[in-house]
Amino acid sequence: MPRRREKKKVSLRGHRRHGHGNVKNRRGSGNRGGRGNAGLKKHKWTYTVKFLPDHFGSKGFVRQSKKDALPTINLWQIENMVNKGELKKDGDYYVFEFKGKVLGTGKINNALKLKCTSISEKAKQKLEAAGGSVEEL
Repeated sequence: MPRRREKKKVSLRGHRRHGHGNVKNRRGSGNRGGRGNAGLKKHKWTYTVKFLPDHFGSKGFVRQSKKDALPTINLWQIENMVNKGELKKDGDYYVFEFKGKVLGTGKINNALKLKCTSISEKAKQKLEAAGGSVEEL
């Protein structure tokens, strides 16, 4: 079949506006209701509901400092737990497991087997000086 070089039908030629109404119609951004995302909450709301349901609202940004922060506990808090009798004793050692970081504020007088995610250097020195041991999870 031969390829056509021209349009098969040139519609509405010879008619003044080619089926597009007044001279002002189909011109400018006002014809499409504004530029870009204009009117998404007003006259283009049905379009928003159908095609852009997640356009508005928060997208879940979180501060980096809060996102990666581990729970923390100090040595004096662990010592208080020992004094209150909240920790179990395994032989000569009290056993404490904590999913977070242990910090070195305060004194520790009892030997402690500590299992934690991470520990500061100061807390590690104080624990080993008191006769305890550290195991990181």
